[in-house]
Amino acid sequence: MLLTAILIGTLLAGIGSVWLAAVLSFGVLARYTQHMLSLSAGALLATAFMHLLPEAFESQAGAQDLFMTLLGGLVFFFLLDKAELWHHGHEHHHGHDHDHGHSHGHGHGHSPAPVAGTWAVLTGDSVHCFGDGVLIASAFVADLRLGVIAALAVLAHEVPHHMGDLMVLRQSSSNRQAALLKVSLAGAVTMLGGLLGYWLVDQLHDYLPYFLVVASSSFAYVALADLIPQLQKQLSARQTAGQIIWLFTGMGLVTLVSGLAHGH
Repeated sequence: MLLTAILIGTLLAGIGSVWLAAVLSFGVLARYTQHMLSLSAGALLATAFMHLLPEAFESQAGAQDLFMTLLGGLVFFFLLDKAELWHHGHEHHHGHDHDHGHSHGHGHGHSPAPVAGTWAVLTGDSVHCFGDGVLIASAFVADLRLGVIAALAVLAHEVPHHMGDLMVLRQSSSNRQAALLKVSLAGAVTMLGGLLGYWLVDQLHDYLPYFLVVASSSFAYVALADLIPQLQKQLSARQTAGQIIWLFTGMGLVTLVSGLAHGH
């Protein structure tokens, strides 16, 4: 009974939040691409600095160890992006040579270069979702009603930042289905965290702060290295004001739902 409740709770929180974010991103708000970039940047930054890092530093883990983990995470995601861009450039170079060697007049299109942050956001999302699964399992083990509240709270606070994830992936591919599938797979890691949390809740508890810091480093990196540079364009005063408003809206959404979750 308890394990079934954990699986249902983590499934709804992990994948349900992704699909709800997709409905908002691809449906209601799809036409506001630039506004969504600002909203996503704000949501990811707030998730990192207003939710994950404070929660990590409330633990018994040492501040120096957590800051070293944060620095290591930022460097890791920078190197991951470098590897991704190098790999794409290597493949593009070979494909270019192949086209010259077999030129028959066909107009083969080149795939777009990947946007920085694609793998960083998926890796960080998976780590974050795993931590969420452990937290939900811990809540269910403590009390069934607390577990339900925790699952609903995770679902609510994941929606704004999954909107950011989907926006990042859409920048490197026009395929909505592929973006939704990748983020859904990352969200499914919540169930894995729930399963392991059910069996190893005491042993994993000490590592949760480090999971939170690694996840926060990925979100901060994606927002600062990918999304915000796209917003640094010369725009009219009205467009600039719109960017700032949507940036703070993203921060406000995450801060609001995180506050409600902590209140419960």
